[in-house]
Amino acid sequence: MMTGPITDIVFDFCGVLVDWQCRAALEGRYPDDLVERICADDDPLGFFRYEDDMDGGALLADVLPVVAAEQGDGIADIFRDYIERYGDALPRLVPGMENLLADLDGAGYRLWGLTNWSCETFHFAFEKFPQLERYLGGTVVSGVEKKRKPNADIYRLAEERFSLDPAATVFLDDTAKNVDGAIAAGWHGLKFTDADQARRNLAELGVRI
Repeated sequence: MMTGPITDIVFDFCGVLVDWQCRAALEGRYPDDLVERICADDDPLGFFRYEDDMDGGALLADVLPVVAAEQGDGIADIFRDYIERYGDALPRLVPGMENLLADLDGAGYRLWGLTNWSCETFHFAFEKFPQLERYLGGTVVSGVEKKRKPNADIYRLAEERFSLDPAATVFLDDTAKNVDGAIAAGWHGLKFTDADQARRNLAELGVRI
C-alpha cells in the first residue's frame, strides 16, 4: 500500500464508539435464566442472528414472523420489545472515545462512521449520544444501504460518499473480518481494543493529536 498523510478516520459504532450490551435491554424485565439464554454466545434463541438480518436491511415486520415460527410467539414478543427499546442496549459510550474524537477533530482530521446496524434502530445512537453526530461528518449504515461489512461494496460506497482516498483513510473496528475488508479495499485497518490502544495505533500511522 502506498503510504502518505492520513486525512480521514472512519469508525465502527458498536464496540468502538458505543458500548452495546444486549442484556442491558432485558435485565429486570425478564427472568434471569431467560436473559442468560438469549445472550449466550452460541445464540440459542437466535437474537443475534435476527438482529444481523436487520443489519442487512430486513425490517422488524419481516423478521418477527420468522422469530415466531422458529422460537414461538413469546420469544417473538420479547424480540420486538428489545428492538423497540434498543436504546436501553446502549448504556454508554466506549470509555475514552469521546475524548479521542474531540482530539482528532481538533487536529483537523475528517471523521466518519461505517456501521452494520439496522435502519430501524440506528437513530437511538445519535439520540442517546448526540455528540457523535457532531463529530462525524456522516455515517454509512448497512441496514439503510443494504450492503454490509466486510463486503467490498460498502467500503466503496463510503469512499464515494465521503470523497475518501483509500491510502489516506484509517478504519477502526472491533471485528477482525471487517478490518480485513477495509484493508482489502486499500484502507489502513486497525483492530480496535480500547481508546488507549487506538491512540497508539493511530500514532504509528502518523496521526498527530
